[in-house]
Amino acid sequence: MSSAPRIDELTAQRDRALRDYEALVERGLSLNLTRGKPSAQQLDLSNALLGLPGGHTAADGTDCRNYGGLAGLAEMSALFSGFLQVPAAQLVAAGNSSLALMHDSIVHALFSRLPGAERRWADEPRIAFLCPVPGYDRHFALCERFGIEMIPVPMTAEGPDMDVVERLVAQDPAVKGIWCVPKYSNPDGVCYSDETVRRLAAMTTAAPDFRIFWDNAYTVHHLTDAPVEIADLPAACAESGNPDRVLVYGSTSKITWAGAGVAFFGSSPANVAWFIGHTGKRTIGPDKINQLRHVALLRDEEGVREHMRRHAELIRPKFEVVDRILTEELGGTGLATWSTPAGGYFICLEVPDGCAREVVSRAARAGIALTPAGATHPYGKDPRDRTIRIAPTYPDLKEVELAISGLATCVRLVGTEKLLES
Repeated sequence: MSSAPRIDELTAQRDRALRDYEALVERGLSLNLTRGKPSAQQLDLSNALLGLPGGHTAADGTDCRNYGGLAGLAEMSALFSGFLQVPAAQLVAAGNSSLALMHDSIVHALFSRLPGAERRWADEPRIAFLCPVPGYDRHFALCERFGIEMIPVPMTAEGPDMDVVERLVAQDPAVKGIWCVPKYSNPDGVCYSDETVRRLAAMTTAAPDFRIFWDNAYTVHHLTDAPVEIADLPAACAESGNPDRVLVYGSTSKITWAGAGVAFFGSSPANVAWFIGHTGKRTIGPDKINQLRHVALLRDEEGVREHMRRHAELIRPKFEVVDRILTEELGGTGLATWSTPAGGYFICLEVPDGCAREVVSRAARAGIALTPAGATHPYGKDPRDRTIRIAPTYPDLKEVELAISGLATCVRLVGTEKLLES
């Protein structure tokens, strides 16, 4: 008898949510929150690139119209050296995609011995990477592309669970790498603590050629006036006697133009020589004119910071409206929790176990496209089916408001249905 009021209350909540959902579907919306792309207004911030650089000669006299310069322009590397925590001489400025550099790193490791490796990865009987979850779907797609086994590692508020990481890398020589987005992680916004960085640098690994794929994609993408700073992993690795352990990646993709930016690869001198030596087989050099444009636009580190403050002014309201609506519609219901990141491009929404796929499906029927449930986990399989990635940057503010309100309706409906079934 004591459970009857609870069932009646849930039934009434479900019925209200169903009416709201039916009204939502009738609106015929067409909204897209699937990818973390800059908005047109953000891209407009870099339109001056179209009229730059006004010349074609680098600081050292290089004619940037010609072949050559596999490491890119020295002034471009110097501009981002501090942000990426890599000495400028060890930072390669390349094409427009850091994902391409990660892809190439794996290809080179498969077919050419990494510094310190006993053999090529292609000659190993088994290769595995540790994958902090929730994580970035494109990292996972690279592993699937090359048949690399993925081992999930739980994320904590300080980064990957280091007790799990240290145990796995110490006992299994097949574990060759770990994916890391150390600042404002995709999708939960976590920033790695100093202790996590220290342990990553110093841990014992069974594989002599173990590498940390340090995808520092959001290093300058702050949403607050108190930017988060993370410890210097390359320096920590060198101090721990593991200078070759980390491979650093970054880009201007969400700083200037996503389709016409500059990507970076940084590491130890040995790793950089290895990378450039093999990259020279597939390219004669990057687009140095584009790098000149970027140096002219951004100028110096303070120029980058000012440019990113203008980005934050455009996207901060979108993150704020997501938090406001989720708080108003789902706060205190027990049906959802969500991250409130201090930077980056994503918000991580967690719904009751077994509900994420159905929430995404209901949203799609209402004209709200979301990243597929499961994308935040290896092989597209979230074992608890609870994590949804929200990407609020690309739509305009009104569209974000409509989409999140509709998403909240779907969460209320699916969540109360689940509770009634249990």
